[in-house]
Amino acid sequence: MRLVIARCSVDYLGKLTAHLPMAPRLILIKADSSVSIHADDRAFKPLNWMNPPCKLREEEGTWTVTHGKTGEKLVLTMEEIIHDSSHELGVDPGLIKDGVEAHLQELLAEHITTLGAGWTLVRREYMTAIGPVDILCRDHAGANVAVELKRRANIDAVEQLTRYLELMNRDPLLAPVTGILAAQAIVPQARTLAEDRGIRCVTLDYDALRGIERNDTLF
Repeated sequence: MRLVIARCSVDYLGKLTAHLPMAPRLILIKADSSVSIHADDRAFKPLNWMNPPCKLREEEGTWTVTHGKTGEKLVLTMEEIIHDSSHELGVDPGLIKDGVEAHLQELLAEHITTLGAGWTLVRREYMTAIGPVDILCRDHAGANVAVELKRRANIDAVEQLTRYLELMNRDPLLAPVTGILAAQAIVPQARTLAEDRGIRCVTLDYDALRGIERNDTLF
């Protein structure tokens, strides 16, 4: 992870254009080559960003981030670099789920046909370069499906699953991979975003799943 604090302006050049005027900002350059621009507010959400695959070219006074597929560009005009440091974070262990989420994963893995007749489990905690997918399974046609499990799914869960899908679909041995967001509750905004991205939403009944565990019947 490279952290740069700089006084800069930012221009996004692509299907849409956007401009951020000159100001002090935090620039995050991650190991996956993604670049994001942050202000000292708005919590985690960047002002602008470029997802991988992309490449950063640093020239005197100008940094250019170019997307490897679309050719869209993020151009940073650097007036002053205040701080520049790099840190090795290593492999992230991923989010440690609470007891209910962990049990949901266990139950759904044991009874994967809850998602569809003829579905089969590949494995739980399928590891990717950016963390583990909760469940990797195959549908009745043998196509791979990545499942992200939450107690209450919000937009962050959709973004997390989207990142997994983007990465997994670059692997010719896995692609095509579709996604399912499974949770006890899914907020409306997350459902809308997921469905817009072709991600199926499934609401899980925890008590019914525990009933599956007791009597081995489907709900």
